[in-house]
Amino acid sequence: MIRIAVAALVRDGLVLLVHRHPERQVYPDCWDLVGGHVEPGESPEEAVRRECLEELGVGIHQPLPVPYKVADPKLDMRAFLVSRWDGEPVNAAPDEHDDLAWFRPDQLETLNLAHPASLPSIRNAISSDPSASG
Repeated sequence: MIRIAVAALVRDGLVLLVHRHPERQVYPDCWDLVGGHVEPGESPEEAVRRECLEELGVGIHQPLPVPYKVADPKLDMRAFLVSRWDGEPVNAAPDEHDDLAWFRPDQLETLNLAHPASLPSIRNAISSDPSASG
């Protein structure tokens, strides 16, 4: 099993996705949540904190585990809802991603997603954002 941790950064009813560089070996030229491999001795929460700092340049607060489905049986995916962070997300890993953008839930179906089976999970994360209720 390949252990992966990803973050759904949500703000104002939008979710941040990164576009995987077309030259990536695995899941090239598609949109995905930010994240990556869980290193040995690291928890999924520690991994998602590290990945957000490395790939977006933001320090995240209180990542909340959320259900996340993918079709690839080799992946052990752990997803977190993140609604608070320090800094403004930027593409701090241009070798991994060639773009990042905020999307409304109704825009997700038109995207080429790395894990299309995750679409309901991403939508649920957006709708469960505690900061959107006010």
